[in-house]
Amino acid sequence: MSKYYLNYLDELESEAIYILREVWAQFQNPVILFSGGKDSILVTHLAKKAFYPSKIPFPLLHVDTGHNFPETIQFRDDLIKELGVQLIVGSVQESIDTGRVAEERGKNATRNALQITTLLDAIENNKIDCAIGGGRRDEEKARAKERFFSHRDDFGQWDPKNQRPELWNLLNGKHFEGEHFRAFPISNWTEMDVWNYIKREGIKIPSLYLAHEREVIWRNGSWIPVSEHLKLEENEKVETKKIRFRTLGDITITGGIESDADTLEKIVAEVAAMKQTERGNRSDDKRSETAMEDRKRQGYF
Repeated sequence: MSKYYLNYLDELESEAIYILREVWAQFQNPVILFSGGKDSILVTHLAKKAFYPSKIPFPLLHVDTGHNFPETIQFRDDLIKELGVQLIVGSVQESIDTGRVAEERGKNATRNALQITTLLDAIENNKIDCAIGGGRRDEEKARAKERFFSHRDDFGQWDPKNQRPELWNLLNGKHFEGEHFRAFPISNWTEMDVWNYIKREGIKIPSLYLAHEREVIWRNGSWIPVSEHLKLEENEKVETKKIRFRTLGDITITGGIESDADTLEKIVAEVAAMKQTERGNRSDDKRSETAMEDRKRQGYF
């Protein structure tokens, strides 16, 4: 008898679908954390496949900072309409207006860390017991420590030393009242895997990932897009460059790279030659060596 071997993308897909079905089996009120970036789009696509022909059985939760790319918000709204699923929006602006958080000031001010309070409030207010994210271990050293099921205490905080073993992919989602979990179905995927799968499946992505002309300034070693939220310094010059974004965050902190990759095939070829992680152009990760881990300990995605 001939043996049947799965393609490596099929193996990753199968693993992710298993995690998503385990979340649905073990938790009462899970959601998908949806940012409009490629990883959350991928997780949503996998959830669609995991429960087909039924609709995705849980809502999508988006933490809206108010500093998003307009293209991202439009993509989010179009996808929600197409899927026919519920969208929960946590507003950072509302958190600022109600005094829950204080907005940063200065040249490098960002609302990125402010998302923590908004996210934890949304989790508590909606009684969410598991938030499914698109984090991958290859992105950053703090994310490399994550399990598939990541326990958070009753303050929403993450302790890397207080996590459950996952021998033989046996997952334990038991928790006390007030605690919750984050689940990461695509933990073992790389950036290259993501793009190869998007290409294979024909998944729609925001146009921001494809090379396009845009007004930008050079700051902190990357091309930052010009927007109404960006405060220019005297020595900063607005230029028009053909760029694309490898990762999507706030428009104020997401740096682009000069590129001619305007198709998925060209993106795959470009990523294959990259030596820097995709988060290397995120100014929020450049604040310190432990910037990501510090935010994760407080309740970040």
